[in-house]
Amino acid sequence: MDTPVTVAIVDDHPVVLEGVRSWLADDPRLRVVATGSSIDDVLAAAGDVKVLLLDLNLHGRMVIDRVSDLCDAGLRVVVYSEHTDADTVLRVVEAGAVAFLAKNEGKEHCVQTVLAAAMDQPYVAPSLAGAMVGDRRPERPALSEKEREALLLWFQSMSKASVARRMQISEHTVKQYVDRARIKYAKAGRPAASKAALLARAIEDGLIKPDDVQEYRSNASNASNRY
Repeated sequence: MDTPVTVAIVDDHPVVLEGVRSWLADDPRLRVVATGSSIDDVLAAAGDVKVLLLDLNLHGRMVIDRVSDLCDAGLRVVVYSEHTDADTVLRVVEAGAVAFLAKNEGKEHCVQTVLAAAMDQPYVAPSLAGAMVGDRRPERPALSEKEREALLLWFQSMSKASVARRMQISEHTVKQYVDRARIKYAKAGRPAASKAALLARAIEDGLIKPDDVQEYRSNASNASNRY
């Protein structure tokens, strides 16, 4: 990396803030620009921040409902929490968080997860891996409305940048929606590595109708199946 990754940390326990800040400060690739117990105050102080390390329980209130909005705003959110039950972990990831860390997973996982998030690369810590492997909900694979919308627009436009403009979200968030759809199909034993394969899966499952993607055929000859 040419410049350090800017990181903001939100937690309502000073000892946790100081400990995590010192972990990240030890790595020259990372620079902590703001810390505190309020999401809005920390973001206001941080300015241009690339990764937000967020505790889920702030002042006795779970803030899962904020994760989606923060991700839609273009932030790479890494949730860092003592609440590690599978339902909570999966809800956080489905809301758009780049990754989930348990507070007992230590410095190495924390640093590597933040670095991976900054580079839009996957890093699955043990708590997240356990929740994903143990996911036996009957609706798998099921796409959220935003994931379906992103896929449909992507199939039509062939450009994540144009999808982002249509949905009024960041291109990074569009990529997250597409990647999450791929992960859901892979977990169900039906991988979709190419764009064409992902389209086929979506049509097979009735998530997208062939007529919905009428522009896809005319554009397909001019674009690669890989993003």
